[in-house]
Amino acid sequence: MDDSGSAPQAPRKLRLLVPLIVAIAFLMEQLDSTIIVTAIPQMAKSLGATPVQLNLAVTAYVVTLAVFIPVSGWFADRFGARLVFVLALGLFTLGSALCGTADSFAQLVAMRVVQGVGGAMMTPVGRLIMLRSFPRSELVTVMTYMSLPALLGPLFGPLLGGVLTTYLSWRWIFYVNLPIGLAAMALALRYFNESPGERGLRFDFPGFLMVGGGVGLMQMGLDGIGQQHLPLWVILALLAAAAGLLALFARYARTAEAPALDLSLFRLRSFSIGTLAGGVCRIGLNGTPFLLPLMLQIGFGMSPVESGALVLLASAGSISVRAFIKPLLRRFGFGLALTGSAIASSLILAGFALMQADTPHWLIGGYVALFGLIRSIQLMTSNMLSYADTPDARLSHATSLFGALQQLTISLGVSFAAVMLSLLSLPDHVLTPARFHAVFLLSAVLPLLALPGFLKLRAADGAAVSGYGR
Repeated sequence: MDDSGSAPQAPRKLRLLVPLIVAIAFLMEQLDSTIIVTAIPQMAKSLGATPVQLNLAVTAYVVTLAVFIPVSGWFADRFGARLVFVLALGLFTLGSALCGTADSFAQLVAMRVVQGVGGAMMTPVGRLIMLRSFPRSELVTVMTYMSLPALLGPLFGPLLGGVLTTYLSWRWIFYVNLPIGLAAMALALRYFNESPGERGLRFDFPGFLMVGGGVGLMQMGLDGIGQQHLPLWVILALLAAAAGLLALFARYARTAEAPALDLSLFRLRSFSIGTLAGGVCRIGLNGTPFLLPLMLQIGFGMSPVESGALVLLASAGSISVRAFIKPLLRRFGFGLALTGSAIASSLILAGFALMQADTPHWLIGGYVALFGLIRSIQLMTSNMLSYADTPDARLSHATSLFGALQQLTISLGVSFAAVMLSLLSLPDHVLTPARFHAVFLLSAVLPLLALPGFLKLRAADGAAVSGYGR
């Protein structure tokens, strides 16, 4: 595929298999970010640790993702995307097996880091393989298949973790990855095209230290806000150090020959709007999977099973987006689709503030499914726009930068919701329905802040992907 996006038409079988293989890897990585949460009490008892200490197993994985995602593009260019993807799958699967056999808290945390390195390479390199395998005219369909696991993983993870922990053992939340990972590796070796690496490509080690350190410290600070397990002064110190390192890198990248992250991508209008304006919108939407279960259980008095079943209905809306996204983009283009979905996102977030403890469950479930549909339209559309006009030669850099920013928007969404909930609960720290309602209303403001960016889009932006005006 050249810079205009003229990749050869993929054979019919590969048009399904390639997205399916990458989606499997995405689902494994997304599930692993959340599946462990419901198993923490049993794991703590088994390993002789406290539940608070076990939070480090979650943090270690997420921070490792944040540190290594930015350099995934370099590894794909240097050693070939297929090889790096298969090795990343292998590393992730091996880390899963070793997590399952861990007999100490320290061993579990160390193996979670191994998993995180594999996951950090899997996701952006898998996305890169997809972008290189299909012409831009098929990107809507391909990205739909590829994005669904990222939308469904956070919803299914806690439920699956609870089932496996209750009826088998916490170790099975890791063992379940073994057959899936091995099958994905075999299929990738069989059906992915080999891409030769560039032997003379230089690794930007100083840039990696600045970016990896900055993003990693920021992730730790945001995680500390979301889980509220660090003192305020530590969180502020982490965030200040992160900001300093990232600012230093931004200055360094202006003159570096091949920086670890290519910040010049922000000069591309489609990429900058898709990642930055889309990122602001995602922050507001990403807080809901954290807020909603808490409101249903603590605010409304539902059981974990009732709450989990209702939240899971968001997946029905996410899945149904496949029927809407392609005709929507063809009819309205990226500009109107993103503007409209941002306004709809704001309205539906505000609508959660109308729910009460006596609201019928069927009505809550239907509303949650509608939220899943609107959230999926917004996230998928901004994701596709980010790559729609990016030249092929820069795709590996784009997947690295986009992946790092996407990871941060997830943490920022949870952190924003957690901070607002804590502030609004002062001084008694009682989580009443009214306080959850206030946080949803505040979250509803964020998608509106993305509108100035979306309104800058032109009709031709992303037209090769959307088919708008053609």
